[in-house]
Amino acid sequence: MGRCNFDPIFDHVGHFGRFQIFLYFVCVFPNISCGIHYLASVFMAVTPQYVCRPPGNVSRALFHNLSSSRLEDIWALSPGREDHIVVQLQDGSIWELSGCHRAWRQDSWSLEYDYNGSKHDFPCLDGHIYDHSKWESTVVTEWDLVCGQEWLAKLIQPLFMLGVLLGAVISGYLSDRVGRRLILWSTSIGQFLFGIAVAFTFDYYSFMVTRFLLAMAASGYLVVVFVYVMEFIGMKSRTWASIQVHSFFAVGVMVVALTGYLVRTWWLYQIVLSTVTVPFFLCCWMLPETPFWLLSEGRYEEAQEVVDTMAKWNGTSSCKLSQLLALDLSHPAGSKPSEAKKHNVLELFCDWNFAKRTLTIWLIWFTGSLGFYSFSLNSVNLGGNEYLNLFLMGAVELPSYFCVCIGMDRIGRRNILILSLISSALICGAMMVIPQEYYVWSVVAAMTGQFAIGAAFGLIYLYTAELYPTTVRSLAVGSGSMICRVGSILAPFCVYLTGVWIFMPQLLVGILAFLSGVLTLKLPETFGKPLAATWEEAAKLESGKDSSSDKLPPSTGNVVLERGVINAGDAGLCE
Repeated sequence: MGRCNFDPIFDHVGHFGRFQIFLYFVCVFPNISCGIHYLASVFMAVTPQYVCRPPGNVSRALFHNLSSSRLEDIWALSPGREDHIVVQLQDGSIWELSGCHRAWRQDSWSLEYDYNGSKHDFPCLDGHIYDHSKWESTVVTEWDLVCGQEWLAKLIQPLFMLGVLLGAVISGYLSDRVGRRLILWSTSIGQFLFGIAVAFTFDYYSFMVTRFLLAMAASGYLVVVFVYVMEFIGMKSRTWASIQVHSFFAVGVMVVALTGYLVRTWWLYQIVLSTVTVPFFLCCWMLPETPFWLLSEGRYEEAQEVVDTMAKWNGTSSCKLSQLLALDLSHPAGSKPSEAKKHNVLELFCDWNFAKRTLTIWLIWFTGSLGFYSFSLNSVNLGGNEYLNLFLMGAVELPSYFCVCIGMDRIGRRNILILSLISSALICGAMMVIPQEYYVWSVVAAMTGQFAIGAAFGLIYLYTAELYPTTVRSLAVGSGSMICRVGSILAPFCVYLTGVWIFMPQLLVGILAFLSGVLTLKLPETFGKPLAATWEEAAKLESGKDSSSDKLPPSTGNVVLERGVINAGDAGLCE
C-alpha cells in the first residue's frame, strides 16, 4: 500500500480526543526519563576538590592560616580555595600536597605553610583524597579519574551522546520494519534495566559500555515515541503536540537537579533517576500499534480494530477504512504496493539555492543543539547553587515552547527563528561582560539564553519540514536531526574549553547563533503557505521571485510528513 493521506480518519474519530490525550501523556511521560539520562552526568561525574594522598597517617594539616587534625576538614574551613596543603605525618615528616603531586620537605620538622628549603617530589602512588562535603561519591572519586586519568572522565558525556546518535538510527530503522509498539516496549524496558545496571557496574569500562547501551535505549525511545504519538493525532493538534513533546524532556532536566540535591551518592542517584520509567510499565501493555503503520503493512483488520477503539473512547462514530481510503487512493486498497523511488541526501543540494538553504538549516540544527547542551552543562559553573541553576535551565524551557506555539502562527516561523538566534547571540555576549562576582545576573542571562535557544530548537523541526517538497521532506528532517546530534556530541568539549578561557563556550555559541540568525534572513517564510509537493513549489517559497530551475529534479511520489506514515528512520526527534 503506497503512502497516502490518512487524515480523513481523524475527521471521523477525532483529532485529539480522550483516546489520544490518554495515549499522548502515557507515552511522553518516559520522555522525562530521557531528559534525566541525557544530563545525569552533570552531577554524577562531577570532580570535587582533591589532593594527593600522603604516604602515612596525618597528625596535623595546614592551609595558609587554617589548621586541623583531619585533612578532610580543611575543605570545610576554606571552600572553593585551591592551593597546596601542608601536612605533618605521625612520624613527624612534613609533606606538601597538591592535586597531582606531593613533595617531602627535607630537614623540616615544624609545620609551616611557607618553606624555601629543598623538597623531593613524588608521584601520587597512593591515590587521592577528595572533598566529600558536597558529594559522598561520584564516578570520578569511585575510579580516581583525575590527573592522568582526567580525560576518561571527560569522555563520559560525549560517548553517551555518540550512543544517542547510534540508537536513533537503529531504532528508527527497526520501528519502520517491525512496528512502533515493539520498539517502544523494548527501549523503555532498556532504559530501566540499563539505568539500574549502570549503578552496579564494577569499573570504569563496564560503566561506559552500560551507559552507551542506556543512551541507545533512551534515544531510541525518544525518536520512536515522537513518531508513535504523531501518527495517532490529527492535523488540527499535531503541531502543538509535536512541540510540547520537548516539555517533558525539560521536566527531566529539572528532576536531575532535584535528585542531585537530595541524593549525593552517585550509584544511589542513578537508581533513583532510573525509577522514573516504572509507571510506564503499568500501562505499556495497553498500547496499540498505530493504524497507519498497520495499513502500510497491509494489516487492515488490525488497523480497523484500532480505529474502532479510538472512536469508542472519543465517543464518535467509527469509519470503514476500506471505503474511506478507497476515496483517496488511485488504486483500490490491497493492491500490490508500488515501488517508491529511493532518495539520498545529495538531492538536498540539487541546485545552488537549495544547497544554501540546506547548509543554513543544518547550521541552525547544529547551533540549537550545541547551544542547548552548552547552556545546560555549563550552568553548574556559573556560581551560586549549581542545583538551582540546572533546575532553572529546565524550567525556563517550558514557557519557551509555549511561546513558540503561539508566536509561530502570529509572526511566522522564520521571524521566531531569527529573533531566537540573534537574542541568543546577544545574551552570550552579555554574559561575557558580567563580572563573575555578580553570578545572579549570569544565571539570569543564561536562563534567557536557554529560553531563546530552546525556542529555536523547538521550532526547527517543523520549519525544516515546511521548506522541502514531499519527496525529500523526511530526508531533510532526518539529515538535520543527525547534524543536531553531532552538536550534542561536541557540546561537552565546548564546555571543557572553560579551562582555556572561562567564556569560551559563550563565545562559540554566540558566534554560531549570530551567524545562523543572519543566514536565516535569506530563508523563505512558510507560514500561511501550503506544503510544497514538488521541487518547483518549494523553490517558489522564495518571496518576490520565481526560483524555478531546470536543474531541479523531477518530483515523484506522494510522501507528506504531516500526512500518512512518518518514516521514523528519517524523521527522528532530536534532543
